[in-house]
Amino acid sequence: MLSADQLTAARELFPYTASGRIYLNHAATSPLSSRVVSAMTAHLRDRSEGKLESYMDDIAMITRTRSAIAELINAPSPDRISVQPNTSEPLNIVASGLRWNSGDRILLPEAEFPANVYPYLNLRRHGVEVEIFPSPRGVVTPEMIASHLTPRTRLLALSAVQFLSGYRADLRTIGSLCRSRNIVFVVDAIQAVGAIPMDVQADGIDALAAGSHKWQMGPHGAGFLYLTEELESRIQQSSLGWLSVDDPWNFRDYEQPLASSARRYEGGTPGIPSLWGLHAALRTLLEFGMETIQDQILELTGILTSGFLRRGALPLLSPQERKDRAGIVTCSLPEKTDGKAFLKRIASEGITVALREEKLRLSPHFYNTPEEMERTVGTIHDCLEQT
Repeated sequence: MLSADQLTAARELFPYTASGRIYLNHAATSPLSSRVVSAMTAHLRDRSEGKLESYMDDIAMITRTRSAIAELINAPSPDRISVQPNTSEPLNIVASGLRWNSGDRILLPEAEFPANVYPYLNLRRHGVEVEIFPSPRGVVTPEMIASHLTPRTRLLALSAVQFLSGYRADLRTIGSLCRSRNIVFVVDAIQAVGAIPMDVQADGIDALAAGSHKWQMGPHGAGFLYLTEELESRIQQSSLGWLSVDDPWNFRDYEQPLASSARRYEGGTPGIPSLWGLHAALRTLLEFGMETIQDQILELTGILTSGFLRRGALPLLSPQERKDRAGIVTCSLPEKTDGKAFLKRIASEGITVALREEKLRLSPHFYNTPEEMERTVGTIHDCLEQT
């Protein structure tokens, strides 16, 4: 866990904490740290009143950002990283880029967030069959996946952490299963990257996508795609841009090859202000260390979990075992409870949580404190008694 000095330093990066408010909705969108705001503001000021033309500096920053992402997920090289605007775009690059035959099957659990569903449903027009299998209480185990595989299954789409239940998949076992069956393993990691350590090589992940505005604590409009060199060789791009080619500055050579790296998927000029913010956010995560961040988050979700179990009024949907959870704790409200009104009552106490499918979802990050978790559990149950 973070030491007292580290925790103080972390909280100083988020000015809102000085107000006494408690923010526990990082699974939706994170507050921006002062470092992120400073990086974005400095870039915008430079474009407004400084050198004005900053693109060469921006390119250097994007190169550093790819390196930071590669370090964060243990990619074999920054060349395997493509900066993207969100999670949906890179998932569509993979889904639409593979060559499909009528009768091919894609497998995914019913607990998935829509961003990890629609890119595959869109392939039905090619005769692809999408099987969405039951995942009771948002649990997705290797055994469940294995029981739904067929000889025609070509791709498994899975979230590293489920957005509602908070269940953390056993990626390593699932990745090994996919490799043994020659199945493409694609991971939506937006609820994982920045909250828990990721290792795309050890987990046998073929492609991984994640927007930055949740656990990475970056701004909207930034994210990334990781994919293996082998998978890249099988993707036929449905769209190209001037940055997709080997030498973008050779403006008149229209016959040149595509970039040999994942940069080929970046196409046009990206949202540079957001990438400046993402770079600052990633450097902060790497500075504190993902193992330390994970331990802090698991300690905090453990306090929430035990607190709700001890009081017993709100049944847990999220897993209780440490190995099965990451940063999300979700509990069910009593029947006939007005969820939106209940959420407002909690907010009036200075605590921000989320309401998803009439369930309370709490998601602390590494700078939150154990005391905030205890106060939150107590406040929620006090509000419950007042309903």
